[in-house]
Amino acid sequence: MNQQLLVQDRIRKIVAIALVILMLFGLRLIEIQAVRASGYVEKANNELSKSATLLAPRGTIYDIDGIELARSISAMNIAVDQTVVNDPTAAANVVAPILGMSAADLLPDLVGERRYVLIAKNISPEKWRQVYQAIGDYNSKVLKEVGGLSKRIGGFVPERSYIRDYPSGKLTSSLVGIINDQGVGASGIESSLNGLLAGVNGKYVYANGRGNIIPGSERVSVEAKSGTGVRLTIDRDVQWVAQNAINQAVASSRAASGTVIVMDPKTGAILAQASAPTFDPNLSSSITLEKLRNPAVQEVYEPGSTGKVMTVAAALQEGLVAPETVFTIPYKMKVADEYFHDHEKHPTQRLTTTGLLAVSSNTGSIQIGQKLGKDALYDYLRKFGIGESTNSKLPGESAGILHPVKDWSGTSLPTIAFGQGYAVTSMQATSVFATIANDGVRVSPSILAGVVDESGKYTPAEPNKSVRVLSSETAATMRAMMESVVSSSGTAPTAAIDGYRIAGKTGTANRFNSACKCYSGYTASFIGFAPADQPRYVINVTIQDPKGMHWGGVLAGPVFKKVMSFVLQNERIQPTKAPKTTFNLTEAALKSASKKTDKSGA
Repeated sequence: MNQQLLVQDRIRKIVAIALVILMLFGLRLIEIQAVRASGYVEKANNELSKSATLLAPRGTIYDIDGIELARSISAMNIAVDQTVVNDPTAAANVVAPILGMSAADLLPDLVGERRYVLIAKNISPEKWRQVYQAIGDYNSKVLKEVGGLSKRIGGFVPERSYIRDYPSGKLTSSLVGIINDQGVGASGIESSLNGLLAGVNGKYVYANGRGNIIPGSERVSVEAKSGTGVRLTIDRDVQWVAQNAINQAVASSRAASGTVIVMDPKTGAILAQASAPTFDPNLSSSITLEKLRNPAVQEVYEPGSTGKVMTVAAALQEGLVAPETVFTIPYKMKVADEYFHDHEKHPTQRLTTTGLLAVSSNTGSIQIGQKLGKDALYDYLRKFGIGESTNSKLPGESAGILHPVKDWSGTSLPTIAFGQGYAVTSMQATSVFATIANDGVRVSPSILAGVVDESGKYTPAEPNKSVRVLSSETAATMRAMMESVVSSSGTAPTAAIDGYRIAGKTGTANRFNSACKCYSGYTASFIGFAPADQPRYVINVTIQDPKGMHWGGVLAGPVFKKVMSFVLQNERIQPTKAPKTTFNLTEAALKSASKKTDKSGA
């Protein structure tokens, strides 16, 4: 009996222990399924899935007609998780030939403990498919062998990427610019409008099958946002003519550089901005830091005789001179113990204001500057925009150099009166002539026509700011006077175009060399507009440091003629029918005209 009771007691204890164990299992199961379920799921997901950056494409850059100048093309990057490569030597032998590398070069990037190593950038999607297929074929082969699982290659991960492509190549390179290795604008419009063009990256997750993406498992967790497209004011056809013309001029004159700017004076829109030498943005070997600079807005130079139009216009506006006011023009004159002279030796002449502008007399311009005085001359230069950025939307734009009057020396007034002693950019100089062409109203130059969103909707940019500098009457008088520059008696008959009234001004300035802190070489330029009576376009041609012949009329005049002829024909501008206003250039011509008038009147 006692024995039987003892057995029953043991059975009850065993049952009790079993119940406790079952209860503990139950509690553990409840904990796993309910209390800690989300944590275990998260842990499993972390182990079985990975996340990667979903790169956003940059916005497209278009010309005024919607032609692509810069665009993003789909590509792939390949990264490696070194901890799951397993057999680096085998992996290098399989993958390197497809990527155009040697196994020896690739191997160091496959060995180690780093979780992320970029081994290939901006390859085609087809190239990644070849890599993926080759790895898959290798793994299928080794898995049939004894211990094949340990030899299996893993760790190669693709990332969506984009290649920046420039369909126009060299044509717009200094203007459009490039992006850097991080996909950020490094020069040109790519840099100055990077905030618009750059998209916002997203994220995607994928199932991690022994270090490789499981096909079809990719899922976008955060959508990437494409960058905003921008439409420029550039007309690619005009740009092509301007680029070819300045390329030829720089090459034939053996110049350091050259720039052509074509502007609509009423709106400030830049139709073309071409510079030479240039580079191919699709070919990294052609890119240098010097070529990345945009001389149209980043290179400052003393304008020389093109600056005389501001001196003369200011004096006209102030009523100090008239188009046929007569001046005594010596070859040289002394001011503040320093001699100034004209570019070619000549006997003392009696020229009108129009005449001294036509032949580009320095001594005549000095006399007009003296009539104005320091303060008035400085004020008008500032009104024309000298000493401040034009805000053209191009990066690195310089404000030029214009010292305040308090810092002027005794020779500053005469020097500045004929266009030296201060510095401008080609964009600023173009804006000066556009002000005269636009009835005395200065409109800020701009390269941005508008923006294009992801849906293709185009939104025009805000109109450019404007400010009146000269009266409409003064501007019209200046335009008529400047027509004499392209006459047979002026310095730029090479810029004349049959059938059209052309106005402009040459410039041949001593060039300051920052290397030696001295003057060496020249800046040759011609800036003009057409038709002179109702200007539609302004063109600036600037050639830096030509070797040999260096006169602006000889070097820059023909480039102006070539580009302006195309623009007038391309835009179907009819030849001028209005009669030209002609001012006498010399005192003798003025007296002769007066006698003819008297006889006619008698």
